[in-house]
Amino acid sequence: MIFLDTCLLIDFSKEKIDFDLSKGFCISSVVKLEFKAGALNKRELKKINRILSQVKLLDMDQSILDLADILIEKYTLSHGMGIYDAIIAATCLVYDLPLWTYNKKDFRFIEELELIDE
Repeated sequence: MIFLDTCLLIDFSKEKIDFDLSKGFCISSVVKLEFKAGALNKRELKKINRILSQVKLLDMDQSILDLADILIEKYTLSHGMGIYDAIIAATCLVYDLPLWTYNKKDFRFIEELELIDE
C-alpha cells in the first residue's frame, strides 16, 4: 500500500499523470479534504468524488495526532513543517506506509519516512 499526497491526486484529476488508483493506494481525511477544497465548481467536485471513491481511506486516530504534534514540535521552526504535512507524515509513520509526493522538500528531513521516487 502506498500513501498518496494531494499533489498526485490533483495531477491525476488533470490527466497530467496516469496510474491505477485501485492498485494499493490510500489517503487520509486530510488529503481528502485538501483535494475537495481545490474544486472550482460542482462538476470538478463530482470528478474529485469519483476519484476518491477508488482509493482506500485510512482511519485517523489520536496516535496520529499525537505523533503529528511531536513532528510539529521538532520540525516547524527548523524546516517550516505545516499542520497538514505533519498529519500526513504521522499517518504514514503510524501505518508504516511509503509516501508518494512531488513535494519531497516538505518531508525529506524525517528520516523514518520512506518517500517514493517516481
